[in-house]
Amino acid sequence: MPPEKHIWVSEYEKPAEKANGETMAWFGALKSIEPFDELPFDEALVDALEAAAVGQPLGVLRFFTPTFRAYASEELKGCGKTSFPAFSITGGACALNCDHCQAKILEPMIAATSPAELDRKVRDLVLLKDLRGFLLSGGSNRRNEVPYERYYPTIEKLKRDFPYLRIAAHSALLDERRAKRMEAAGIDVAMTDVIGAQDTIREVYHLDRPVADFEATLAALTQTSMEVVPHIVIGLHYGRLIGEETALDIVARHPVAALVLVVVTPIYAPADKPFATVSTDDVARVFVAARRRVSRAPVQLGCIRPPGRHKLMTDAYAVMAGFDGIAYPAEGIVALARAIGRPIEQDHACCSIALDGLAGRRACAA
Repeated sequence: MPPEKHIWVSEYEKPAEKANGETMAWFGALKSIEPFDELPFDEALVDALEAAAVGQPLGVLRFFTPTFRAYASEELKGCGKTSFPAFSITGGACALNCDHCQAKILEPMIAATSPAELDRKVRDLVLLKDLRGFLLSGGSNRRNEVPYERYYPTIEKLKRDFPYLRIAAHSALLDERRAKRMEAAGIDVAMTDVIGAQDTIREVYHLDRPVADFEATLAALTQTSMEVVPHIVIGLHYGRLIGEETALDIVARHPVAALVLVVVTPIYAPADKPFATVSTDDVARVFVAARRRVSRAPVQLGCIRPPGRHKLMTDAYAVMAGFDGIAYPAEGIVALARAIGRPIEQDHACCSIALDGLAGRRACAA
């Protein structure tokens, strides 16, 4: 299959110099920060990102450090293991077992495989650890649906007893009735993947459902009062850019509270279906397109992207592209943000739940 033709490749042209004849400053600042000084950044792209920011002061950059996994850096402090945990209602099981994940994302979550177990564990954390919110997730069935229905009465009771709790849930695919039921239970934030290529749905997700079902899910969720935060996985088709442009178009058509982008991580792939690593230049260009197209809501860099040098460059491009938040930022990112004049904040919460959405709400679970 030929790769998708991407309109984002030429979205920015390199500016030769500033209006007063001075050279651009961001590239020099970037190379002066030790973690970045020897990395192969695209100078033309960095200059273009700086030029785009002229006259449009970049807003506060939030760094998200939820307790889904351990995190520490020299620039930011981590937080306790129970500040904002994730629960899986299926433990480590998932019927789809998608090639990009292999259910590995469920492993660090706290298993809560019955409503009673979820109720007990949440109440214990409220009483003992001052829990302020949590993520509800789980493996999908073969139709990419998560069986939350029997948990909703428990969620309703928890919200009645602890109304300050902020609860986010991975919705998977659903219809209007299920979206309304999720809303009625008291879920605050609904997170859903948006996939723009039919081949990716079939080959990577092992799923026989059309792209239209992903947009229909997004439409159903945005008709509720929940804050809706779609996720797009860059390079989901075995590391190739196929469908990201369509996915961005889908998100741009709906009143979402935020968009979260992640980058596929090859280490989760099965041995017989390896994933290529998406180039950081391609990632950066998707970032540019996302920030331009989704202009009315925060755009965030989520938890997952390749580690090491790739993460350093990916996170740096997100800062310079004007992203509103980064989960588990790489070393040196705080220094870069300060060097280009971006104020920073830290939230010990999932980037999908501590946000300023279209309704102007903000809830930090720190």
